[in-house]
Amino acid sequence: MSGPSEPVTQVIDAAGAWVVRRLASVERRLREIPAAAGDPVAEWAGSTIAAGGKRLRPLLVLLAAGESAPEDGVVRAAVAVELVHAATLVHDDVLDAADLRRGRPTVWSTAGREAAIVTGDHLFARAFSELAANDRIEDVAVLSRASSALAEGELLQRADAWNAKVGEERYLHRCELKTARLFEAACELGELQAGRPPSLGGFGRRIGLAFQLLDDVLDVSGPAERTGKHRGTDLLDGTVTLPFILAGLEVDLRGVRTPEQAEALCDAIAATGALEESRRRAHAMVAEAKDLLPADLEPRQRDALLLVADGVVERYA
Repeated sequence: MSGPSEPVTQVIDAAGAWVVRRLASVERRLREIPAAAGDPVAEWAGSTIAAGGKRLRPLLVLLAAGESAPEDGVVRAAVAVELVHAATLVHDDVLDAADLRRGRPTVWSTAGREAAIVTGDHLFARAFSELAANDRIEDVAVLSRASSALAEGELLQRADAWNAKVGEERYLHRCELKTARLFEAACELGELQAGRPPSLGGFGRRIGLAFQLLDDVLDVSGPAERTGKHRGTDLLDGTVTLPFILAGLEVDLRGVRTPEQAEALCDAIAATGALEESRRRAHAMVAEAKDLLPADLEPRQRDALLLVADGVVERYA
């Protein structure tokens, strides 16, 4: 993983040096797990995890738990959440026939469909194996519910493919299942490690929704150098997202078959103001998330979570 971005650095500064130590432990464990699989799965799983991102979900686990929570259990929970996330990305790349993920070749493109499916399955299995070591059935139940939601959301997205009549409510429900529930689970798992009843799930869910909305905006706005993929990749796959819905264009998505046609459709969507409206709605969700933070949180913990919320927005500024 590359060094932390400025928003992540601000979160770490707000929470304290303990976050750096625990993130390092998470990162170390994320390297160890693929390596133990043996070739060739070790190579495929390792490359997927190395492509990483900013480890936002593990960071939420750590911050929701707080400094006083036992480190071993918190790290295992954070690792498990990231492994589930990585597994879904590998499987998504198979379904989307995606050549690139964050600018790097996918397992699907380099090793084939079967290899990618096996890699994703391995990551899922290792996630639950890692979490089971906490010896707490509630942990497994939380992650299991989130994983089931991910699968349901993927099925909905497949059912909606190429359907230009998909409405906003259906789209948001899909985003909640595919993305927001894992953010919610990250927060709940962190609180469980601290021995507190979950109260941050609503915060995590709204942050996750905003994250997905802004990610869908980025697919239309680009540029490719920033996203690691061509503009309009979702549209080429027949995936209907909020910018397309709000634009209200009469377009048969099955006719969008080339990157050039996708670029032209992205320009048409942008011209309607749909990107700005999508961003506005995502920002409103972030504001709702902040309002849901419990008043009795430890001040540094609260400040760090507020910065996480701001970082979701700043990532797309």
